[in-house]
Amino acid sequence: MSETTVRPLPGADGGINGPDELAAALEATGYLPDEGLATAAYLALAMHRPLFLEGEAGVGKTALAQALARVTGRPIYRLQCYEGLEASQALYDWDFGRQLLHLRAAEAAHATGDTETLEASLYDRRFLLARPLLQALEDSPSVLLVDEVDRADDEFEAFLLEVLSDFTISIPELGTIRATTPPLVVLTSNRTREVHDALKRRCLYHWLQHPDFDREVAILRRRLPDVTEQLAREVARATAKLRTLDLLKPPGVAEAMDWATALYTLGARELDPDVAARTLGAVLKYREDTDRVHALARGALFGGG
Repeated sequence: MSETTVRPLPGADGGINGPDELAAALEATGYLPDEGLATAAYLALAMHRPLFLEGEAGVGKTALAQALARVTGRPIYRLQCYEGLEASQALYDWDFGRQLLHLRAAEAAHATGDTETLEASLYDRRFLLARPLLQALEDSPSVLLVDEVDRADDEFEAFLLEVLSDFTISIPELGTIRATTPPLVVLTSNRTREVHDALKRRCLYHWLQHPDFDREVAILRRRLPDVTEQLAREVARATAKLRTLDLLKPPGVAEAMDWATALYTLGARELDPDVAARTLGAVLKYREDTDRVHALARGALFGGG
């Protein structure tokens, strides 16, 4: 069995030296990390260790991986996890349609050669469909985003641990694919279930929480420059209040941005209680949460101050 070594792209890490430089580079892309997150991301990059991010939906886990790809100049490959995800959907599969066409073409051309040689030609690299894990190893160095790993089954989690241990993939018909530079792996979890300790031990860990008031205002202003300072501050304040209500789905930064955009689209330059109530669909995603908010005094939630 042969072994294929994938050569890295030159200058892929952009010459980043230290968490402060990485934080500044991320901010230039519009992603504002706190000190702890910037440190964890830098260590993952420098130590070639996967970064495991947990936190509620909408706090910026997926966005961090995308920002890291822009900062480092690496291509990003995303594996969206779900219940029933199988290894073939994450690694590779054979293009049976093209293999069949090749076989028929060989037969039509009366190709000579023994059966073993013909069968071997069916498992040429050109007939291989690379999935995100294989793509990330072949296009080295890269960023591999394993999104919502908590939604995958235990069996897939064990398989993923094996792949991340040495960043190699064995293809019986072709050999072993090994990345010279391990991909920067970012795994995210919304904690719908506990991920096994074996996988967490392989990773650097960071819990992403909702940003504080000043950071959320800064994020809104950076990502939505047309939104006024006053509207950004009032949306951040109201979103923080909503997070204290024990909702089924507390709003994250992503929902805060959607809400500010919806309000601005309707011409709002400050948070008017009536307009805020009519646009709750941008920030709340469950009927029970909307009913709960409507039952409360609007001024208490959407008033200024």
